[in-house]
Amino acid sequence: VLKWLGFASLPLFLLPFAILLVPNISITHGRKVSSFIDRFNGGVMQLAFAAAIFLILSQLAVIVGRFVFGWSRTWMSELVIFSFAAMFLLGTAAALRDDAHVRVDILRGRFSPKTKATIELIGIYVLLVPMCFCIIWASTQGSFVRAWARFLGSSEDDGLPIWYIFKTFVPAFAVLVAAQGLSEAIKSAISLKGAQDTEPANNSNAGMT
Repeated sequence: VLKWLGFASLPLFLLPFAILLVPNISITHGRKVSSFIDRFNGGVMQLAFAAAIFLILSQLAVIVGRFVFGWSRTWMSELVIFSFAAMFLLGTAAALRDDAHVRVDILRGRFSPKTKATIELIGIYVLLVPMCFCIIWASTQGSFVRAWARFLGSSEDDGLPIWYIFKTFVPAFAVLVAAQGLSEAIKSAISLKGAQDTEPANNSNAGMT
């Protein structure tokens, strides 16, 4: 299913280039696709927030149970791992949307909006999207498929029986980030086309997009 969904989504990744070539037809559709992806990943981010709260509570329960009552279970420790994975992997796409990830470049602040948009567009298609598709492909060939085929549980007797769901977070992360990459590529393409069409006001247009 993931493989065929990936093939079906490939034409959407041509949309930023269509915006650059035929903006009058493509910009409106591009904005709709980008807005839908942004809203969807915003909804997923709420799950990441819930996972963060659950992470705090489960870690607190582990500490109190172990050091106050001398009682511990493997499934409680696995809940901490489960919650952290959900928080990180489900929240990454929204962080990309909000430009909240850590940037290591030192020159970006000096670039014009057009140059920033060009770098973003190239980076998304050269680095981000191929990485995401590699993760999806590797998942469908490896542990993810085997985990669902066996409904894999914990290797410990008192562990969680839903490790196959835990392994689902990895391809889900790749799908969400690839989709958000498409959204950011659309925004960059619109910014580039706006900068080209309205050169005197390129700073304000790029900032709005």
